[in-house]
Order: sequence, then structure tokens, then C-alpha cells
Amino acid sequence: MHEELACGERVIRCLLGEPTDRTPFGVGVGWDPWGETLERWRSECGDTRFNSMAYEEYFSYDKSFALPSFYSGIFPFFEEKIFEETDEYTITQHADGIVRRQYKNTDNMPEFIAHPVKSRGDWERLKAERLRIDAPGRLIEDWAAFRARLAGTGEAVQVGSCPYGIFGSIRELMGAEQCLIGFYADAAMIRDMMEHLTTLWLALWERVVAEVRIDHIHIWEDMSGKHGSLISPAMAEEFMMPCYDRIVAFARAHGVRLVSVDTDGDCRELVPIMIRHGINVFFPFEVQAGNDILAYRAIYPELGILGGLDKRALAEGKPAIDREVERARRMLKQGRYIPGFDHLIPPDVPWADFRYATERLREVCGKSNKS
Repeated sequence: MHEELACGERVIRCLLGEPTDRTPFGVGVGWDPWGETLERWRSECGDTRFNSMAYEEYFSYDKSFALPSFYSGIFPFFEEKIFEETDEYTITQHADGIVRRQYKNTDNMPEFIAHPVKSRGDWERLKAERLRIDAPGRLIEDWAAFRARLAGTGEAVQVGSCPYGIFGSIRELMGAEQCLIGFYADAAMIRDMMEHLTTLWLALWERVVAEVRIDHIHIWEDMSGKHGSLISPAMAEEFMMPCYDRIVAFARAHGVRLVSVDTDGDCRELVPIMIRHGINVFFPFEVQAGNDILAYRAIYPELGILGGLDKRALAEGKPAIDREVERARRMLKQGRYIPGFDHLIPPDVPWADFRYATERLREVCGKSNKS
């Protein structure tokens, strides 16, 4: 029997294959509903608490990582503007400089109309005006309050989050199509974008680690589709991995134990490359894109894995859910795994079935039901 661990330490030890008191429960993106899903659950559950409590608290999800507050990307922000509004949609420029068409009465992904980098000139201006490494005001955390929070919650410290990654950020700045064209049309600019952003993040993280220990670096890429990586393995190695090497060198120099990558889609081409360059945690392993976490575990016994349970099962009834719970149980026997579904929970999932799934997985994780 192990002494009860702080929540952040439990997550770290679990993913590293070290002894823990139990498996973390409710950690990662695979427990979060879309807004429409949450509205459906509120109408179905019949529990008055649900309307006044966060669903994380309702289900007694474990905490994991605290993220100190700083601006990792565009800063100062672009002016937010509404260009057009109809009964059907709104076209808006957001603080990140992206112009989006958002359809009303839906949580569906917006339509991306324009991005801040369309040319080398745009990039040079953005770099000089809104991606300065020495821009005052980037770090806004109250460190005394943050340290008090950590002492009270037992969370570990994470830097890096969506939408910040070596490929992911470039796609956000340029849009997917122009980003991919850029690897051929202006490879030097793509390299400069990746290198500059990495330099910016490392400078910020140096300031963070002077105040608190960093336990986890997260890299958001979202660079795969159903048929594999959006760029070839050779291009990932050539363009991205020099930046990964710099990030992992920082992690090793400062005792950061976890360095994770998040990408949707079929990631089988990327996982071995990233492991070779020091990544030790990966998620969410979307099942509908062909990922099988049991197969990954057989090939990569040292890899920390989150998620990988088929979210579609939640809308298919208890027998399908039970199959995913059994998949989680088999993974847990092999270690370095935290259960979760393979992405945000869609609105076709009934409240009763999601609650059934959480209760089954809570049992698998060894956490008592306090909700």
C-alpha cells in the first residue's frame, strides 16, 4: 500500500511507470464535453447541482497540472473586430489575428477566413511587433499566489498548451494550406518561424523555472489526419526536430520529467520520431483514425499514454462502453497509462451513458466515489 500522493506527482509517476497509490482519474482532454454536450447533460441529468457546479467537480476528477499565466504567442494582441453579423453567423477578427466565421447556435468548428501571416513581409512585421521575446508584460503570474495554490492543491507545474507547438503554431499563424505550401515555397521562413517561437518559449520558461519547478512541458501539434501526418517523416525530422532537441535539452537541464505531444489523427509516423528526440508522453490516440493503444504499448513500452478509448462507444450503449473499459484495464496492467477517451465528448452521448462510463473507469482507476 502506497502513501497517498499529491495529485500532480501521481500523474507524473503513473506516466513514468513508477510506483503510485492509484491511477489518476479524469485527467486529460478525453473527459471534456463540447458545449452542446454539456447543455444536453444539464437537460437530462435531473440533478440541480449540475447547473451550479463544474462537471469536473461533479465527477470528482483528479487535478493534475497548474499552468502559470504568461503570453506564449502573439502579444500585444490584435484588435478584436466584428466585420459582419447576420442571423446565421458572425465574422470576427480575434486577438490572435485570425478572422473566423462562427455559425450561431452551434459549437461546431468555425470557418477560418484569414490568418495573420500570408507572406514573408507579414511574418517579419509580426515577429518585430507582436512576437518580441523582450516584450514587456508577457509574464503576468502572481508568483506568491501561484505557489500558495500549488501548496494547497498538490498540482504539478506545466508550461505549454494549445495552440503552441512547432508545427501547430505555424499552422495557426498561416492556415493549414498556406503552411503546407510554405515548406516548399519558402522553407527558410518556415524554419525561422519555428526557431523564433522556440527561442521565445525557452526564454519565458527560463523565467518560470526561476520561480517554480517545472514538471511538464506540453507541445501541441495537431498535425495528423485520418491518413497520417500532414508532412512527411523526413520533413518532420528536418524542420521540427532541431526545435524539439532544444526543448528537451531545456527539460533535462532543469529536471523536467514529462515532455508530451498532442496530435489528433493517425500518429504512427510521428511517434517513433518524437520518442527518439526525447518525447515521453503522447495523446490522444484517436481510434477512428486507426490508432490502437494496445498495439502502441507493445511497440513502445516506455511511452506514457493518455486517452485512446473510443469516444464513439459512449453513444453506442453499455456493451460498447464495457469494451472500452476492458481496453483501459488491459492497458493499466502494463503501466504508464492514464485512461481517457480519445477527444472531446460529442453531443450524441447521453448523460446516463457517460455517467455509467465514468463510474466504471473510476472503479478501474481505484478512486472512491465521493460525488
